[in-house]
Amino acid sequence: IMRSAVGFLLMLTVAVGCSSVRVSYDVDRETNFNRYKTYGYSEDAKKLKGGELYAARVVRAVDAEMAKRGFTQSSTPDVLIDLHAKVEDKKQAVATTNYNTMGMGYRPWRYGYGPGFSTTQIQYIDFLEGTLFINMVDSERQHIVWQGRGTKQIDEDATPEIRDKNVNQVVAAIFEKFPIQPPAKK
Repeated sequence: IMRSAVGFLLMLTVAVGCSSVRVSYDVDRETNFNRYKTYGYSEDAKKLKGGELYAARVVRAVDAEMAKRGFTQSSTPDVLIDLHAKVEDKKQAVATTNYNTMGMGYRPWRYGYGPGFSTTQIQYIDFLEGTLFINMVDSERQHIVWQGRGTKQIDEDATPEIRDKNVNQVVAAIFEKFPIQPPAKK
């Protein structure tokens, strides 16, 4: 059963324990990122699926990462931030094998200890996986110059505090791949 994307987007969080964020990115290698100083959000970013609470969490996290890199928000930005999210139902098979190394029992040709036996059980686990896309678009050229993607399992029952923490974690992980990094702390 496909779960609601809106439900996912409200909860970009870990599912079981601390699942890690898988991050990938792409960049226009011809772009000089040092010339960008200001940013704003695209119209699509303002309509990020998942409702106002989720969108506000993502925007706050992106604002924090952009500020660390020296960017300021502007009504006439050098770059536009475009945000997209998707959710997928996933299924994982987990196999467990139990070994009995010394079996005892009757065999037609003898009675006594034998080499043992093993049993394997396969369990299927259903979970949600979400991906957040952060695109940076050159305002003048209307051309994507950078895209970061973060994918993580989702906990549908997370508290608001955990949701905040996990959105911040995903966005920070995505921005680790951004061409401009924050100045080193002294």
